Amino acid sequence: GSGGFRKRKHDNFPHGQRREEKENVNPSSALMTSFKSFQLELDTRHDKYERLVKLSRDITIESKRTIFLLHRFTSAPNGEEIINESEVKLDAVRRKIKQVAQELIGEDMYQFHRAISPGLQEYVEAVSFQYFIKTRSLISVEEINKQLIFTAEDREETTNTTSNSHDKLPHTWSLKVTPVDYLLGVADLTGELMRLCISSVGNGDIDTPFELSQFLRQIYDGFTFIGNTGPYEVSKKLYTLKQSLAKVENACYTLKVRGSEIPKHMLADVFSTKTELIDQEEGL
Repeated sequence: GSGGFRKRKHDNFPHGQRREEKENVNPSSALMTSFKSFQLELDTRHDKYERLVKLSRDITIESKRTIFLLHRFTSAPNGEEIINESEVKLDAVRRKIKQVAQELIGEDMYQFHRAISPGLQEYVEAVSFQYFIKTRSLISVEEINKQLIFTAEDREETTNTTSNSHDKLPHTWSLKVTPVDYLLGVADLTGELMRLCISSVGNGDIDTPFELSQFLRQIYDGFTFIGNTGPYEVSKKLYTLKQSLAKVENACYTLKVRGSEIPKHMLADVFSTKTELIDQEEGL
C-alpha cells in the first residue's frame, strides 16, 4: 500500500543462493579475463586523463603569469628585460607541454583534447601577446607548432611518462595546436590588447591605441569570415572580440577629439569612465 516498504527484485531470492552464485563464478574464465583487461585499460586511460588535466592546469597558470608580466612592458623602464623574462617563463611552459606530448605518444590526441585544450588556448594567448609586443603582428599557427617540436635531450625529463622503458620513446616528438585552439587563443588575445591600450593611454602613449585599433579590426574581419560555420566556441567569443574592438575604438575617438584639451595623466581616467558606460549600456 501507500507508504509501505518496497521490495527489491533480488529480495525474492534467498541470500544463500546469491552467495553460492558468486562463489560459482570462475575468475579464470574467458569472460572474466576480458572484463579485467577492459578494467585495466579504462583505469589506465582515466589516470592518463587526470594527469593531462593537471598538466593543462599548470600550463594555464604559468601562461597567465607570463601575460601579467608582459603587461608591465609599457610601464617598465627597460622593456627588453621584460621580454627576456617572459621568454624564460614560456620555456618553462613548453617543458610542461613537452610532458603532455610524452603522455600522448602512441595515443589519439583528440581522445584527450578536452583535457589539454584550456592550457593550449592560454599558451597561444601568451605566445601571441609576446609576439605582438615584439613585432606588432600576429603569430601563425605554423610558427607556434614549430616551437612545440621536442627532442629527448635529458633522460631525466622522460621519467614522468608511462612508458616502461626509455628506449621506447622516439628521439623527437611534437604536439600540434589545433586550429580551433589557435582561434580561441587569438580571440582571448584581443582582451589583453584592449588592456594594453588602457595602460598605454595611462602612460601617455598616443600612438599605440591607433595601432591596436587597426590590428583588432583586421582580426575581427578575419573572424567574421568564419561566421556561424565555425565551432560554437569561436562564434561565442566573437561577441567579446567585438566589445574589445569597440572599447579600443572609443579610446582612439577620445584621443582624437579631446586629446589636445585633456592632460595626458588624465586620459586613462576619461577612457576608463567611458568604458564603464559602454559596459552598463550593454548590460554587463
